[in-house]
Amino acid sequence: MPTEKPWLLHYPEQIPHDLQFEDQTLHSILQQSAQQFSEKTAIHFLGKKRTYQQVYEEALKMADYLLSLGMKKGDRVSIMLPNCPQAVIAYYGVLFSGGIVVQTNPLYTERELEHLLKDSGAEMIITLDVLYPAAFKMKALTNVKHIIATGIKDYLPFPKNLLYPFVQKKQQRFSIEIAENETMHLFRTIMKYPVPPHPPEIDIDPVRDIAVLQYTGGTTGTPKGVMLSHRNILANLEMCAAWFYRLKKGNEKVLGIVPFFHVYGMTAVLNFTIRQGYEMVLLPRFDAETALKTIDKEKPTIFPGAPTIYIALLNHPDLKRYDLSSIKSCLSGSAALPVEVKQQFENVTGGKLVEGYGLSEAAPSPMPILFGTKIKREA
Repeated sequence: MPTEKPWLLHYPEQIPHDLQFEDQTLHSILQQSAQQFSEKTAIHFLGKKRTYQQVYEEALKMADYLLSLGMKKGDRVSIMLPNCPQAVIAYYGVLFSGGIVVQTNPLYTERELEHLLKDSGAEMIITLDVLYPAAFKMKALTNVKHIIATGIKDYLPFPKNLLYPFVQKKQQRFSIEIAENETMHLFRTIMKYPVPPHPPEIDIDPVRDIAVLQYTGGTTGTPKGVMLSHRNILANLEMCAAWFYRLKKGNEKVLGIVPFFHVYGMTAVLNFTIRQGYEMVLLPRFDAETALKTIDKEKPTIFPGAPTIYIALLNHPDLKRYDLSSIKSCLSGSAALPVEVKQQFENVTGGKLVEGYGLSEAAPSPMPILFGTKIKREA
């Protein structure tokens, strides 16, 4: 055993010390899962489902449309969306077109957004209709030339899609009617175009070409764009798959609460779910009661989260009304996990809650943790 790697002494026997994998583009994982799991649900969003084949075809539509706007290999596209089907479609659509995804927090102030767009050089932005005013201002302040807008209701099932505007009005969140023109585009219109016969033929070097510009949290200064190549992210997914050795491909549900615009959510929920052919159950924002109801009804088996999320669920006054026993594995990130929270959540779910650590620069985390072991409930 090499002394310069003493941590290998602590690896379970099922975990290899080295991984060999073929270099490929990041978006190829969606194409492969669409071939292997075409009719399986890829996304469950507030009652509406999208199959892997549908998500793949919609990503191709987005890629084709971006290319029609003059998109070139290496162009940056800002995706400023919460966890919703459009975020998944846009992410892989940008990659299929040869572009670079610029992950953007929808809660950014206009000043923060201006800095990110200037720093990244993004010339397009895909965002929510309610955020359109801020995005429109960026056209005069940055290199942004095109805006693609979408609404949460666009991917809601009937009758939620009809009721959603009334809910927004009640919460004083108003949808904005946007007129299409040469620089202003609607996501739902793009999705009405026919599916391209094949993916765009873009020459991408997985080792050297950037897939994502991931901006750091900015806790110690101005957020900085981390350049993650296709291989960077795929290598991390291979590590995750090796550590999730007890979980079967195509046979799990992942609760998607941690946001995709954070590197943790991008890898642990978005990309890993697509690579594994799992179903992602998406929530656009965290609300403890909604999360409990979703777990009780949809029975997710994997739950990436953060200590604040687990604490909020444990402290909910109606916790005992909900069945959380479907949870097998939870990975806690973004902050230190108190041991008492770990123990309490494991007792409630019967699953395993472990703490991970990662960096945006590492795409984001190796996974030196054993997942997938159900534990006995305490009496």
